[in-house]
Order: sequence, then C-alpha cells, then structure tokens
Amino acid sequence: MMSLYKGFKATSYSYQNQHLSVLLFLQLQSHHQHTLFRSVSAMGLIFGKIAVETPKYEVVKSTQDYEIRKYAPSVVAQVTYDPSLPQFKGNKDSGFMVLANYIGALGNPQNTKPEKIAMTAPVITKDTTGEKIAMTAPVVTKDGSGGDGGEAKKMVTMQFILPSVYEKAEDAPKPIDEKVEIKEEGERKYGVVKFSGVASDGVVKEKVEKLKGCLERDGYKVIGDFLLARYNPPWTIPMFRTNEVMIPVE
Repeated sequence: MMSLYKGFKATSYSYQNQHLSVLLFLQLQSHHQHTLFRSVSAMGLIFGKIAVETPKYEVVKSTQDYEIRKYAPSVVAQVTYDPSLPQFKGNKDSGFMVLANYIGALGNPQNTKPEKIAMTAPVITKDTTGEKIAMTAPVVTKDGSGGDGGEAKKMVTMQFILPSVYEKAEDAPKPIDEKVEIKEEGERKYGVVKFSGVASDGVVKEKVEKLKGCLERDGYKVIGDFLLARYNPPWTIPMFRTNEVMIPVE
C-alpha cells in the first residue's frame, strides 16, 4: 500500500500544474466531514471522482468527434498576470493560489465579507498563439498576447467559475486583492472534446488542431481561442482524469 501511495505522489509531482493539487484538499473538504467518508472520498478522487459543482450546459449536438454545448451564464473570479515575471518563475498556474486565497480555500477568505466560497471544477486554461479571436468561460486560465510591436507578451488569465448561487457579479464577495476581478460570463457555445491522461502541451495542441478541423469541416465558425478544462487534482491517476478542450463557436 505504501508503494502505491508513493506512486500516486510521484504522479502528482510530475504533473505540470502542481498548484491544482489544492483541488484534492478542496474537494475533500466540500464533500464529507466524517473520517471514514473522507477516506472513501480520497480514494474516489484518486480514481477520478469529481466531488464539486460543475457548470451547467445543454448538449446541442453530439458526434463521434465532438459535442456542441451551450453553457448557462455564470460569474467568475479571475486574475491576469505575466508568468515570465520573476515572482511567477514561468509557472502559468501561479494565479491559482491568488484565487484560492480569495475563496478561502486555505485559510481566511481574502474578500471583504469575509465569506468562504465553495470550489468548483473544472480548471480552465486558454492559450493564444497570436491568432486574434474573441473568447470566454470550470478554474479558467487564458493566455493572451499583448504589447506594442516586437515580441508579443504572453499574459495568462486564470478563472474560477463561482458556485451557481452567485447569479450576478455584485452577489459575489468583493476581493481584497485588487488583482482579482469578478465578472459575468454570458451564455456561450463551445465545441468540446473530452480526453483522459495528462494534459501536456503536445497532447493539447493535437486535440485542438483535430477539434478545430472537425468544427470547420462541419460548418461551424470558430470565434475564440481554445480553453483547456481540467477537472481533477494531479493525484488522480492519469487514466482516470477528465480533461476537455473547448473551442467557442457561433
């Protein structure tokens, strides 16, 4: 059993987004309080159980290659930053702890009420490769290019989709950290493909290219950059993880 635990631990450290390990704690915390239930829940998370709220959506179309989903409006907390700055050490997921502090995941909530806010899934990452397309979105990370001439600066926006109890931006507690922005996301439509395993850059790129090709083949107009949705903490065995690539369409 100890060797099995070490295997899980090694998997978590090899995963490229180590901050997401906090999700394990958050999902356990929000699921059950009894020791026995916590133990069962931990095993469930290791084997891919998703124990937190996820966004509501309607499947508009389903094919063997993708789904077209229409997502309901939601409220998000987001932070935008340049991961190349020294304090972020090149880590694209550095915003995770800023948002985790806002909702009170690891201590006192860093909002003005203060009020603890339940964690949701997935965590979403948006990459931009210089192609200018409009976008939106379970945590959400978006890469954006900016700057005046020369090499474009890569910015990252990470979002937590807040629980559905917060229907308007003004319903959510006001952040203490000025870097955290609360905003409303309207109804939106995505082409989505689901996959398991580790969502490495290479795997994600391959999934995005294939999905985009399928959508364009079937007459859908892509209107934004892709999102990478990650539902599980890195302690989840890779084959049981739920990842999704999402491309906004008209």
